[in-house]
Amino acid sequence: MSIFMNLINGLGSVMNITCLSMAVFGTFLGIIIGALPGLTATTGVSIFLPMTFFMEPVPSFAFLLGIYCGGIYGGSITAILINTPGTPAAAATSMEGFPLAKQGKAMKALDMALYASFVGGVISCIALTWIAPILANLAMKFSHAEYFALGLFGISIVASLSAGNLVKGLIGACLGLLLGMIGLDPINSVARLTFGNKLMTNGITLIPALIALFAVSELFIQAEERFHQQEEIKFEVKGEHLKFKDFVKEWKHMLKGSLIGCFIGAVPATGGAVAAFFSYNEARRSARQPELFGKGSMEGIAASESANNGVTGSTLIPLLTLGIPGDSVTAVLLGALMVQGLTPGPLLFETDGDTVYGIFAILLICNFIMLILGALGIRLFYKITDVPKRFLQPVILSLCLIGTYASSTRKYELVVMLVIAIVAFFMVKAKIPTAPTLIALILGPTVESSLRRGMVAARGSLGEFLSRPVADVFLVITAIMLVITLIREGKAHREALKK
Repeated sequence: MSIFMNLINGLGSVMNITCLSMAVFGTFLGIIIGALPGLTATTGVSIFLPMTFFMEPVPSFAFLLGIYCGGIYGGSITAILINTPGTPAAAATSMEGFPLAKQGKAMKALDMALYASFVGGVISCIALTWIAPILANLAMKFSHAEYFALGLFGISIVASLSAGNLVKGLIGACLGLLLGMIGLDPINSVARLTFGNKLMTNGITLIPALIALFAVSELFIQAEERFHQQEEIKFEVKGEHLKFKDFVKEWKHMLKGSLIGCFIGAVPATGGAVAAFFSYNEARRSARQPELFGKGSMEGIAASESANNGVTGSTLIPLLTLGIPGDSVTAVLLGALMVQGLTPGPLLFETDGDTVYGIFAILLICNFIMLILGALGIRLFYKITDVPKRFLQPVILSLCLIGTYASSTRKYELVVMLVIAIVAFFMVKAKIPTAPTLIALILGPTVESSLRRGMVAARGSLGEFLSRPVADVFLVITAIMLVITLIREGKAHREALKK
């Protein structure tokens, strides 16, 4: 009951023109960004994060979560109409949406994607509201040992994010740890890796790094490709709208997909793409007409879209309660929390409970706004794909430069951002994932400071880190994840050698 009352209070705190207008604006931008192939929700949140520096916490998250929700949904528009998923999470949708568009049922497919996305988003918000406070209460007893084990677990996520090439994922993570060590030592304030440059004593701040890793590097990749792709086959937004009976017919797949999305989203290093394909395969297994899959199935769209939007709320559970960014979007949102002076973790619910429940409420509202804007503006959002990329790229790059400078008003940060972006460009070309770099950059200092402070408190003994049950659980889970990943990588390597 107290959780319900807190959510009601949160809704009351966001029902003002500032929060609602930022939510509408953010969702509008998010749908456009999601509909543009090559620009993901992560890119959108990274680009526009600096706009929130001078806002209050709840309006800033209304804007960013609007981009997040709108971006995840927006990918389905181009997935259905031009067989080009705007986001990785929409890849499963294109497998059924594009065949339906070729059959003249584009409008029905778009309607199903919108309604399934809404259902998944709302159920995900409910899961966030009920699970996050419970988990936060359990985490209130954390000490240095638990935070060390938790941070180590978070860094071990890079193994899952590096599926297919563990070595390259570890290279990316090591680069992030190296960047996190630049600056003053957290215990003794000794300068490290500064090479005598006083500007580097401030270390590598989060905003330039995340903009470089996810936004500017992507622009460099697109510029290098020269856009000499073949002309895309496009289908107009036409046909009959989805009827209510057709929507009700798919409620089981939407409910199942939403629950799958909520579960997978709460597990670090998974995300919308994993949830969408997992749900899609489950829908195909239990479908009334499995032979329609791949030829145009509403069941497939309902399952995949409800799952990838079911992730949006549940990914915030480990972020807000434990301070672990489960994927690239939440890693950027972690930066947004820090910019606002909010420290994610169990104490956040005690010290800034009103803000947390305001975030819960605004996420719910963003899903309703997404439903309204999606229903009214599908034709408008689709037209954005006609804008040549040579016009969009300079605008996006300008926003990245302005945002980086605004984060600290120091020209030095621009240099840092561009250098990291160039390094990230070559990392992408070498197929080294950038998400492990950001996660290691964020969690590396936490692991180091927790370990060293714990060692000081225990007078150099490691017994404190091995004698606490919660810390032991996280260490065991970390070890199990690493062993499973090594076994999987070894199996994949052996299969590759046979081919």
